[in-house]
Amino acid sequence: MTDNTTRRTGDVDALIREAAVQRRAGRMQETIGIYRDILRLRPDLTDYWFDLALLLRQAGQPQDALEAYNGALANGIRDPQEVHLNRAVILSDDLQRDGEAKAALEAALAADPEYGPARLNLGNLHEERGERDEALAQYTILAEKAGRAGATPGERELGTEALSRISHLAEPAYADERVLLRLKEAIEDAGLPVQTRANAAFALGRALDAAGEPERAFAAIDTANSLARQGGPAYDPARTERFVEALIAATQAPARRAVPEERGALQPVFICGLFRSGSTLIERVLAAHDTVTAGGELAYLPRLAATALSPFPATLAALDDVRASEFARGYQAHLEALFPEAAAAGGIVIDKRPDNFLLIGLIKRLFPGAKIVHTVRHPLDTGLSVYFQHLDQRVAGYSSDLAAIGHYFGQYRRLMAHWKRLWPDSIFDLDYDHFVVDPQTSLRSLFGFLDLEWDAACLDFHERPQTVRTASYWQVRRPLYRSASGRWRPYGRQLEPLRHALLAAGLSENELA
Repeated sequence: MTDNTTRRTGDVDALIREAAVQRRAGRMQETIGIYRDILRLRPDLTDYWFDLALLLRQAGQPQDALEAYNGALANGIRDPQEVHLNRAVILSDDLQRDGEAKAALEAALAADPEYGPARLNLGNLHEERGERDEALAQYTILAEKAGRAGATPGERELGTEALSRISHLAEPAYADERVLLRLKEAIEDAGLPVQTRANAAFALGRALDAAGEPERAFAAIDTANSLARQGGPAYDPARTERFVEALIAATQAPARRAVPEERGALQPVFICGLFRSGSTLIERVLAAHDTVTAGGELAYLPRLAATALSPFPATLAALDDVRASEFARGYQAHLEALFPEAAAAGGIVIDKRPDNFLLIGLIKRLFPGAKIVHTVRHPLDTGLSVYFQHLDQRVAGYSSDLAAIGHYFGQYRRLMAHWKRLWPDSIFDLDYDHFVVDPQTSLRSLFGFLDLEWDAACLDFHERPQTVRTASYWQVRRPLYRSASGRWRPYGRQLEPLRHALLAAGLSENELA
């Protein structure tokens, strides 16, 4: 800890040295406290405002991080466009204040019109808001700049990222051979970052898939995944099995609270399942109901497991009622701060994070009455969709290898079976393939599970404006369609490693038919 004498005498140099020691040791809260002391004495040290903001966001304090960035701007930091960009990310991703995020990105471009990262993020924000033409306009500026003679490495990188998005947005993307040619060139450009080349390869594969060329599409996706694998550690099947075993061991029976469960202004409902299993679609359908708010992919519970409950899940078995109630209140306060209008009206807020299927034991410990919607889809369609998507290897290391996807699927099924044995009445399986065939029947059952009054307008969910922050943001803005069911069939030969792994994991031939 920092010596109290140092703080009293205002020895800034000593505080700076102590902050460096604490930060190297990974003591985040101590470092934050010392940075605040430094800035009380020397607010002109703008780099410390910037670093304080970074630490506060890592600590799960986005509003405080914004205030620190404001301090950096107020004290004349160099390169204010970087501060505006970081503010926009917090406003959009953490606080879901899209209008303010857009203003922050525009401020970044006002400070430096050539600042490409802000333009790329502005295009991304337009996409999330369903503003296709506006997104294309931003991406086109970056792509054209990258195509000029003498483009810098940074411009080429941003232009390739923009081109990958253009190939997805422009209709019909696959007809523009110039775009496909530039994507191929980017894939082969060793001067570009590997993950940028991977994005180009994924974009090329999806464009060829849309063109009905499965052989060429899958070859591009294979290349994309070979590049993506360089973005994180290799998938470790044994480690996944140990983690699932630890989750099961930590929750052998439903915990019973010694005190009644507290309720906040908003009732959380959790949607989870494997990535690409239809969770975004179901959230969007439910959010068309007047009493439901879409919360998106909230980070609160994963952050809780990684910080206050570390090492998780070993701590789960020993979690007492007092701490469980404290964490539940913190989660509810987080929801109410994010969605004040919804909190004033009451009702349901959806926490739609697919990988929360790993945290169902924690969810039921904090909220014994919690209802969980579990989205499921044909295993081969799910696996193919995962393989066609560039997922973060540090989060989903299995996603870039077909056999690994199959193994992970088996462990996921094993864990879900355990949760459903413990809480059979709290988990509702929503089958994507059944839903798109007979949406009204599936939706009426879901509404009954959630105690919602029937509202047929929810079937017109695509007509309602709403920000969507997942890879599905264009699919869920269309009316319901069935073409994604059975999408795996043209790729049957290429998916044999996935099929074999799924069978080895205990799935039946009937499930894969």
